Amino acid sequence: MATAAFIGLGVMGYPMAGHLVRKGGYDVRVYNRTHARGDKWVAEYGGKAFRTPAEAAEGADIVFACVGADDDVRAVTTGPDGAFQAMKGDAIFVDHTTASADVARECHAAAREKGLHFIDAPVSGGQAGAENGVLTVMCGGDEAAFDRAKPAIDSFARSCVLLGGPGSGQLCKMVNQICIAGVVQGLSEALSFGRAAGLDCEKVVEVISKGAAQSWQMENRYKTMLQDKFDFGFAVDWMRKDLGICLAEARRNGSTLPMTAAVDQFYGDVQNMGGGRWDTSSLFARLEAMRTKGGKA
Repeated sequence: MATAAFIGLGVMGYPMAGHLVRKGGYDVRVYNRTHARGDKWVAEYGGKAFRTPAEAAEGADIVFACVGADDDVRAVTTGPDGAFQAMKGDAIFVDHTTASADVARECHAAAREKGLHFIDAPVSGGQAGAENGVLTVMCGGDEAAFDRAKPAIDSFARSCVLLGGPGSGQLCKMVNQICIAGVVQGLSEALSFGRAAGLDCEKVVEVISKGAAQSWQMENRYKTMLQDKFDFGFAVDWMRKDLGICLAEARRNGSTLPMTAAVDQFYGDVQNMGGGRWDTSSLFARLEAMRTKGGKA
């Protein structure tokens, strides 16, 4: 596959599309809702920017998207100006949006009707992972299409795994976000407790990070948490969107997510503090506000 298209040049999509050019060697056509962003990308990486997803997707062997939510996925695939209206037969659409498993299955069926292929492929690793080309990509779809798409995905991935049929990638991403919610809340509670107890929390983490308490969040976020710095990374607004998807899926499959539901509400408190765009580690700020203000965030 020599020609690719990328739809959605946000903080994740922008560098991911760049890796397709510089590491993958693809001729990349791009679309972004804010056209100036697409023009900026072309000035940096080459290729060509288009004014609709359909125009960008025309003639491409593989089309990638990284947009906001379910309705955005529908708009850039099956919408009037969506990619499915112009993609050539047997081409592959890879959706990196974190969305519902339902919309993944819906798009997979719509693609099949048009002689196309659809892979749901949400990612983990954040902006840094996208910029450094080391994302974890969780895929759902048909094995033959996945095998064709994987070399392109590897341009910006450290790990890329097919979990099963349509929707499996999104379900795996839900598992990922449930785990992260619990870990970040636990780390936030631990650091707030340590600070209240008068401990040097940097030394505490230096010790416990060598044992069973170690986590990616601990290694990568504890310093900024202790410095009360949250203006970076994966935003609370995005995490609440993701946890909402998890909770909705749990209601459908009969699973119970009491911790996830609680942390979702805690993130609601952070939003009320004006932290909707803060990093998800800002759960610590909520606890510190409660500790210093008599129990109210």
